[in-house]
Amino acid sequence: MEEFSVLLVDDEEDFLRTIIKRLSKRGIRAQGASRGEQALAMLAEEARDVVVLDVKMPGMDGIEVLKRIKAQWPTTEVIMLTGHASIDAAMEGMGCGAFDYLMKPADLEDLLYKLEDAYRKKSLNERRQANGTQAEGQA
Repeated sequence: MEEFSVLLVDDEEDFLRTIIKRLSKRGIRAQGASRGEQALAMLAEEARDVVVLDVKMPGMDGIEVLKRIKAQWPTTEVIMLTGHASIDAAMEGMGCGAFDYLMKPADLEDLLYKLEDAYRKKSLNERRQANGTQAEGQA
């Protein structure tokens, strides 16, 4: 699989550092943000392929961040991270365009599988859009 970029958004700093380090060792360009507002600012500077987004955070919650990501970067895939108590929020996220969700604590292999799957979907959607644009230009 080709290299792709991931933005992890979670207010648990230790979790962020650990996951970023483990993803980087597997050739994934991973960065972290501890707040929703910070994540949106980072995306505005450089779009990412996939965002892993905690549902419950101080300030702007994950659902609001998800809605803003999908409005501004519709091809960016988002995987919601949720604790057992907020499964309803994860389901709401799916209704707002999230690719999938994972329960915390997330198993690294499960996360890797979902990241690769989300990246494949993003790539496929971008190719379809490019082909649709080319077809319109030829008509």
